[in-house]
Amino acid sequence: MAVKITVNTTITNGSEKETYELITFGQYIQKTSSVFLRYDELMEEGSAKTVVKVSDQEGSIVRNGSVEIRLPFQMNKILVGSYKTPYGVLDMETSTRGIRHEFDDVLKKGLINILYDLKVQGNHAGTYHVLITFEEDEKDEYSRAGKK
Repeated sequence: MAVKITVNTTITNGSEKETYELITFGQYIQKTSSVFLRYDELMEEGSAKTVVKVSDQEGSIVRNGSVEIRLPFQMNKILVGSYKTPYGVLDMETSTRGIRHEFDDVLKKGLINILYDLKVQGNHAGTYHVLITFEEDEKDEYSRAGKK
């Protein structure tokens, strides 16, 4: 299903707090035990294809393109991910505090909510709250842009 996606990311590190918002179009795919959101992201480094996967107690965010990031999530577990840069690969570690997915078949909208602590190269990089809301895009901007 073609969807309009809003990604709100809040990063808290001590008393500092940063918030980012991305509005884009993509695809929502529901398989037996997992759901997927696929979308393109424009960043300072260039563009990346992003896939967010969520099942009952686990999930992942994978970006491929100008940046390559693999972040795995599993409730109450510390998992190792990676961030590939032109200068080398950085080790990343996620400690998932919360992961949730909802979808309303009638309204054709839903959300993915992930709360986790992130370490980069062993150093605390902050607590990340990623809230992704999405709804059916009846105009199907994603397909019209030739991204199917």
